[in-house]
Amino acid sequence: MKTFYNIYLICSFAAIGGGLFGFDISSMSGVLGTNGYKNYFGNPTGYRQGGITASMPAGSLVGALSSSYIADKLSRRTAIQVASIIWIIGAILQTASNGVALLCVGRVIAGLCVGIASSIVPVYQAEIAPKEIRGRVVSLQQWAITWGILIQYFIQYGASFVDGGPKAPDQGTAAFRIPWGIQMVPAFILFVGMFFFPYSPRWLASKDRWDEAIQTLAHLHGGGDVNHPKVLAEYKEIEEALQFEREQAVNSYAALVEPRILKRVILGMSIQMWSQLCGMNIMMYYIVYIMKGAGIADELLTSSIQYIINVTLTLPAILWLDRFGRRPSMLIGSFGMMSFLFISGAIQASYGIHNPNPEDKDISWVIHGHPSASKGIVACSYLFVATFATTWGPTSWTYPSEIFPAKVRAKAVSLATASNWTWNCALAFAVPPLLWKINWKMYMIFATFNGLAFIHMFLTAPETKGKTLEEMDDVFDSGRPAWKPVPKGSRLDKLAIDIEKGEVKIKHGLGDTTTHEEVVEAKTT
Repeated sequence: MKTFYNIYLICSFAAIGGGLFGFDISSMSGVLGTNGYKNYFGNPTGYRQGGITASMPAGSLVGALSSSYIADKLSRRTAIQVASIIWIIGAILQTASNGVALLCVGRVIAGLCVGIASSIVPVYQAEIAPKEIRGRVVSLQQWAITWGILIQYFIQYGASFVDGGPKAPDQGTAAFRIPWGIQMVPAFILFVGMFFFPYSPRWLASKDRWDEAIQTLAHLHGGGDVNHPKVLAEYKEIEEALQFEREQAVNSYAALVEPRILKRVILGMSIQMWSQLCGMNIMMYYIVYIMKGAGIADELLTSSIQYIINVTLTLPAILWLDRFGRRPSMLIGSFGMMSFLFISGAIQASYGIHNPNPEDKDISWVIHGHPSASKGIVACSYLFVATFATTWGPTSWTYPSEIFPAKVRAKAVSLATASNWTWNCALAFAVPPLLWKINWKMYMIFATFNGLAFIHMFLTAPETKGKTLEEMDDVFDSGRPAWKPVPKGSRLDKLAIDIEKGEVKIKHGLGDTTTHEEVVEAKTT
C-alpha cells in the first residue's frame, strides 16, 4: 500500500478528526431555531436543552481519558481510525433518534470519538512535524474545527428550509435528520485515508521498532535519506530522550505526578480550561440565542457570518504562530476577548429589558428599539470570535501537544483534553439557564475569566516555538521565569551541523555516516 509522507498532507488529513468536533458543534446550534427540532423533541429549553447539548462533551470527556491507552497500545494512527468508526455509530443513532433519550445516547457516542480525536490528532501532528512548522501544522486541527462548524452550519441552514422553513408550524424531521446523517461522510473518509499515512516515528521508537522509526523520519524530513544530518540528529534526540525516561524506572502514570512533569500537566489542563472559560464555545453553541436577544431579525443568517469569520481568521494564525510565538498569542487573545465581553455585557445592561414575550422560553433579556446597541453587540461578538480565531484557537491545541516527554505525552495530553471537555460539558449544560437567569451578567463572568487567564499565562507559560519536543525539558526545567525569553537556537540544529561536518557519527541498523567523534548505538528490533 502506498504511503504518503508530505507533512502538510498528513497533518491536514488527520485534522479531519478536528473537523468532526466542528460538525458536532454546528449540528446542535444550527437546529435550535427550527420548529422541526422544537416540535419533535418537545421544545427543549433550559436544563433540558443544556442536557442535550452537554451529552456530547460528556462523551468526549470519557473518550479523552481513554485515548492515551488506545494511542500508546495501538498507535496514534489507529486511535484516529477507531475514533472515526465510533463517530459513524453515533451519527447513525442521532439520525435515527425517536426522542431525547436516543439523541443523547447518539451524542454521547459521537462524543467518545471527539474526545479521542481531539486528544490524539494534535499528538500525531506534533510527533510528525519538524520544529520549524510544528505550530502551523498542529494549528490545522483548529482550522479543521472551524471548517467543520461552518460546513455543518450551512448544511443545517439549507436543511432548515425543508417543509416550509424553520418557522413553519408543522416543519418535519428532515430539517435535522439530513445534516445529522451527512456527518458520517467525513468520518468514513478519515478512516479509509489514514491507512495511506505513516505511523508516528516517536511511537515506533517507543515500541523499539527503530529501523521503521528512522525510515519514517528519513521520508518525512530527509527526502528518504536515512543518513541525512537532520534525520540522524533527530534520531539521536529521540533515542536519548527515551533512554533517559527508561532509566528513571517510573511507569508513565507515576511520572505524571513527578514535580517537573506535574507542573506541565497542570499548565496543559489549565490552557484547555481557559479555552472553554473564555466563552468561545458558548458563542458557537448558543449564538442563535445571543443574536435573538440582541433583536436581530434573521438570527440564523447573522450567526453564519460569525462562523465565516472563525474560519477566515484562523488561517493567519496558522501562518504566523511559529514566528509570533505561543505566549504572545495567549496573552493578547485573553486581553482582547476580555475587552469585547465587557463591552458587550455593558451594552446589554444599559439598553436591554426583560423579555416582554411570555411565550418565548429561550431568552429572558432582549434589546428592542435600539438598533445601534444591537449592532454594537453583533460587532463585539464578531470581534470576540476574530480574536479567539487568531490567538487561543490554534494555540490551545498546539501548546499542550508539545510540552510533554514522550513517555507521558499521550496520557498528559489526554488529561489536558479531558479538562477541555469537563468544562465544555459543564458550560454547555449551565449556559441556557444562566442566559435565562442572569442574562447580561454572564458576559461579565466570562470576561473576568479571560482576565484571570491573562495573569495565569503571564506567570506560568514560557515560549516553546523553535524547540524540538525533546528540548522541552530544557525549556521547563531550567528554573527560568516564564516571562523571561527562552534562549534562541536549537540543540538539534547544532547536532545536525556536527554530523554534517563529520564530527559526530550516529550508528543505526540501516548504514552509518563516515568520520565521527562519538558513537550512539541504536537499538534494533
